[in-house]
Amino acid sequence: MMAHAKAAEVEAILAEMPAWGSEFTRTFANHAPMVLCALAEIGGTPIQMRRFFDHYRSSKKLLPFAETAMALDAETWRTVLGERAREPDLRIFFTGEVARLGMDDALRLYLPELAPGVAASAFHALMRTAYGVLRQSESDTAIALAYWAATFLALPPATGADPVTDDPAEVLSRVTLIAPMHDLTLHDLLWQNMRDACALPEFEPVVDWLAIGPDTMEKMAGVAIRLFTATQHFAALHVVTGLHWIRLLEPFCDRQTYDTLLRVFWQAIASLMRELDFPTLPPEEDISRWRALEAPDWQSIHAAAAASYDEHDISLAYSASEEMKVYADPLYRVAAARRLGLVGDYRT
Repeated sequence: MMAHAKAAEVEAILAEMPAWGSEFTRTFANHAPMVLCALAEIGGTPIQMRRFFDHYRSSKKLLPFAETAMALDAETWRTVLGERAREPDLRIFFTGEVARLGMDDALRLYLPELAPGVAASAFHALMRTAYGVLRQSESDTAIALAYWAATFLALPPATGADPVTDDPAEVLSRVTLIAPMHDLTLHDLLWQNMRDACALPEFEPVVDWLAIGPDTMEKMAGVAIRLFTATQHFAALHVVTGLHWIRLLEPFCDRQTYDTLLRVFWQAIASLMRELDFPTLPPEEDISRWRALEAPDWQSIHAAAAASYDEHDISLAYSASEEMKVYADPLYRVAAARRLGLVGDYRT
């Protein structure tokens, strides 16, 4: 009875989320619909969820979701890709498509077209789609697909040129040698920094550098957690969480779509090297030492995250624990504990 009551309260809170805009001032992403779900997954109570949302709504000054303007259909929805003002119309279109096809088939139909724009809203549309899948919610999935289409970020497309490496880390290190990258002016928004880096002619070949194979996701995950453990950087956090979200969508992707998601995701991560101040991955002796550190268990980490007002604390705590289930790398627990202030700075 108690579990049923909690589930009902959780659903009541989540049912409020479609009324709020997917973005707010200057196109910052509204994390609440996804982070509240993550908060519930790590054991957060309805009281904690309500407390978080009330604070988030007030501090971020969330906006009501906009009104529709003009109907879209199967022939016209593509003409408004990347047009944020048309998100209400796209929401109506995708709601109809998910109702017509069912959630699974709608994902299989539309992910191939949306995959090249996976950098949409700096992966937050990907995030919302992944959480729609996690909740098995048709309405959340339709909302997420509309958000993805409205914020679609077109990066230089692959040309089929021969790759130069199968190592995701090497792609990032090679980007350091692109001189104009070092002169980019940084914005507060990750997606704008992606856009500007990808607009450099010298950056255009990057999308073809990485050979995508059966073990590419695992290799990316290894680089991602090393990068975040070493830097604790906000942008590196999105590499860890973003790969978790792609993994949630993998069952709905054919091989080509999945490869495109990985390729464009890593292209977008490479474009953030200026944001990350061109980091180098730590040597293996440091990695081994960090893996051996004592860190709190996941229950303690999740409890600390559930008490936080920081959406990224909650997002990371959930995604890192889920990724550790797959890859069994203690770095996930160490890095998450450090993010939440539960261990000291192991990097000194």
